[in-house]
This record gives sequence, C-alpha cells and structure tokens, in this order.
Amino acid sequence: MSFPLLTATAVVPAVGAVATAALPAAKRTAAKWVALSFSLVTFVLALVIAFRFTPGAKGPFQLTESHAWIADFGVRYELGVDGIAVALIALTALLIPFVILAGWHDADPLEETRPNRRWRPTQGFFALILAVEAMVVISFEATDVFLFYLFFEAMLIPMYFLIGGFGDGAGEHGEEQAATQRSYAAVKFLLYNLAGGLIMLAAVIGLYAATADQIGAGTFSLPQIVEARAAGKLDFGAGTERLLFLGFFFAFAVKAPLWPLHTWLPNAMGESTSPVAVLITAVVDKVGTFAMLRFCIQLFPEASKWATPVILVLALISVLYGALLAVGQRDIKRLIAYASISHFGFIILGIFAMTSQGQGGATLYMVNHGISTAALMLVAGFLISRRGSRLIADYGGVQKVAPVLAGTFLIGGLATLSLPGLAPFVSEFLVLVGTFSRYPVIGIIATAGIVLAALYVLVLYQRTMTGPVRTEVRKMPDLRVRELVVVAPLIALLLFLGVYPKPLTDLVNPAVDHTLSVVDKQDPKPDVHVDATTGGSRSGHATHGDDAEAAK
Repeated sequence: MSFPLLTATAVVPAVGAVATAALPAAKRTAAKWVALSFSLVTFVLALVIAFRFTPGAKGPFQLTESHAWIADFGVRYELGVDGIAVALIALTALLIPFVILAGWHDADPLEETRPNRRWRPTQGFFALILAVEAMVVISFEATDVFLFYLFFEAMLIPMYFLIGGFGDGAGEHGEEQAATQRSYAAVKFLLYNLAGGLIMLAAVIGLYAATADQIGAGTFSLPQIVEARAAGKLDFGAGTERLLFLGFFFAFAVKAPLWPLHTWLPNAMGESTSPVAVLITAVVDKVGTFAMLRFCIQLFPEASKWATPVILVLALISVLYGALLAVGQRDIKRLIAYASISHFGFIILGIFAMTSQGQGGATLYMVNHGISTAALMLVAGFLISRRGSRLIADYGGVQKVAPVLAGTFLIGGLATLSLPGLAPFVSEFLVLVGTFSRYPVIGIIATAGIVLAALYVLVLYQRTMTGPVRTEVRKMPDLRVRELVVVAPLIALLLFLGVYPKPLTDLVNPAVDHTLSVVDKQDPKPDVHVDATTGGSRSGHATHGDDAEAAK
C-alpha cells in the first residue's frame, strides 16, 4: 500500500493543532515554535505533492486514496488532486508559516497596566490556525461530496473563535466596544456561512437521492457521478439539476464571497488580527471559488450554463461595487476587504466565462490574489501595530521614517492593482481576455475595476506614506527581522510569478481543459468575413455561446 500522502498533508497540521493546544499555559514560546514546525512540515508535504503530480497525465485526479467509510449511505473517504487543487494546497501550506510568524505576538498576555484588555491564550490562537489549515487542505483534496461538505462546514468553528476571540481592537473604538464589534463580526460570519451550508446540505441529500434513483445505489463520489453522466447512465433532469446547482452555488457564493452575499467579509477582516484576516481572504475564501470549479460545474454542467448570465452579472457587480467602496474607506483593513470582494468578482467572472483563458486566469488569480493580499495585509498589520490605529487619517509621512515598511507596502499595493510585472497582472489579463472573447460587453465594463483599483491603492499609499510626517509616527520603527522574513518571500514570489508564470499555467491548464470538456464548452472562434473587393478574408469579432463551430 502506497504512502497516503494526501491524508498526511491534512493530518500533520491537525496533529500540530492538538500538540500546540496541549502545552501548558506557561509554555507560550514553545507553543509558537511547535505550531511553526508543524506548518513547515505541512509545506514540505505540499511540495512533495507538487513534485509527484504529473500535469496532463491520464485521468482527472492523481495520488488518489479511496476507502469505505459509511457504506450504507454510499459515503467514502475519497481523496484526489488535479492541478488546481495542487496549486491551492501549495498556496495554503506556503501562507500558514507566514501567518504564524506575523502573529507571533498577537495572542501574548497583555500588560497589567491595561487591565481592560483580556488575556488571550497563545496556545489556542496557534492551534486554531493549524486546525483551519487541516480542514482547508482536506477540502481541496476531497472528491467525495459528503467528505468535502463535512470539512467545508467544520472550518467555520475555529474561524469563529479566531475572529471573535483574537481581534486587535485598533481603530476608533475603545476596547469594550471593540470586543462587541468582534463578537458581532464573528456571529455574522458564522450565520452567513451556516445559512449557505444548510442550503447546501439539502442539495447534498438531493444529490444522493437522485443518484440512488438512477444508478441503483446512492453515491457522493464526484468521479463516479461524472463518469455516469458521460456514459448516459445518469440524467438529473433540467429542473432537478438546476435546484441542486443553486443549493451548492449559494453556499460557495457566500464563502467566496459574491455580491450580495459578501457583507460578512468587511466586518470579519476589519475586526480580526491581520494574520487572521489573511487566513480568511487568502485561504478560507478560496475554498468557495475552488468548489465552483470542482463541484458546481462538473456535477451540474447544464445548470452551470443555464445560470451563467446571472452569475456573470453578479460577478461584474462585485468587481465594481467592491472597488467603489474600497475608494471611500477610512479604515485600512476594511479597504483591503472591499478590494478582495472586487478581486473575487474577477475570479468568478473568469470561472463562468467558460473559456480556457478565463478559467485558467481565475485559477491563477486565486493563487496570486492569496500572495498579494497576504503581502499587503501583513505589512498593513505591522503598520497598525506600531500606530495602534486602523484609520487612514491617523498616518502620514511614514516613508520618511520607515522606508522599508513603506516600500513593501507599495509593492503589495501595486500587486493588488495588478501592475504589469507582478503576478496578479497575468491572472487579471487572462480573465478579461477570456471573458471578452465570449461576453465582450461584460469584459469591457469589468476593465473599470482596474482603474478603480489604481485609485484606491494609490490614494491609500499617498495618505499613509507620503506628505508631512505626523507627530505620532515620528518614532515609528522600520520592519524588524521577523517581519522581513514574513514579507520578503511573498514579494519575491510576486516578482517571479509576474515575469515567469509558466510553472503555474502548466500545472493548472490540463485541469481547466478537463473542466471545460465536462461542461462541453469550447473557446470561441473568430468569425471569418470574405472581403468582396479582394476575395480575401479578414478576422472579425469572436463568436459567442455554443455557436462557435457554426462560425467556421
């Protein structure tokens, strides 16, 4: 029996969470190092997965594991990865050590001179981070729908405590009101995601019933369902398939988050510590967009095509709405949260454009957005911890007293606005090209999000880093060694993937091609018009919909 590499990659952080939580209260430093060590082992395992994975190999999933679990209900412990899952597992395993290092002192006991600030257990903070990592990793690996659903919902529990119990309290509120705001943000996060999960649970049950009715035995296995559909043995029927699709999509749209189901994100990110905010938007939220590709489109291809026009409109609204609200924010962390809503709009736009460029760009966007947002948010967290305020108006002239901090903040911001030469540019360009080739009007309007991104990023930098040095920031220290260790690799990755994205594109493109083949979509082909005066031909605009073949 081969080594269960996928299981090990999820089990290691889970064991680390237990080991960290079990340490005595006085062993705070030991808890940090234990958590960091387990996260690094997980990263090594993720690299092993990436090296053992063969892009373009036969079959959609590799490194598969399959064991009977709840046989009476067709539930199996079934894991497998495609190129998209490998990329997102690597992203998750890469970011968690940086999250731990960035939050090294976020849960330390506070000084006796500040008695109104409650003590926050260090062991619990880092154990919860590792628990989230374990659940996210197995969500990317699961090919059994029930197994995926179990961990899709379970990750809400540690996230609830991270948001509600470990906020930094910086901003315009006092500590007592900040605690209230944290509780509100945590409850809102939980209620929104639980509502989506309960609707998805009904769809999961419906999926089992539909498969039991048509193929004789109910199953939750994604490969088995896709294979049965391809062989003509399984047909949900238009009405049933659309209802099941909506149940799954609603849960994923909440997690993503997609307008108008997004309102929990600014509260959750704003009231969390910066490392936890990175965990939310760069790691946990990616499960939603990933699941749209893996489950919504592959389980319900006809319903996905049916819902595409509405989803594209919602994604376009997310792009513009998130960017516009980011422009008007006074709070640094809420600005980054609204920018993330805009970016997730681009990701969903690329997924449902149903083109290889769009879906390939959306997958790259998931990875690159995770890196760029982590870089920007973590540097913003270092800035906020020095000044004790999240308000943009409380800063000014920081680049004169902390030039390295300001420089890394600028690079993170430029990556967020997708500057050419930095990794997110490639992703955003592919998404827009893929969208324009099938839906040119939506593609054109979506480009306004690029302009607005430049506006909110450059205005943020101008107001915080340039101008006269405010009295409160005159003695602000520059980045320390630990903080540089956190930020420098992320900046290096943004530069590397900005000029050489081939390793990622080679990894994800075969998986994108498989997804498009399941949904029976091909890239639009250009019209060829005959020039009456010369008898020659010239290319026109791209054809749209499913009529590409007719344009030949």
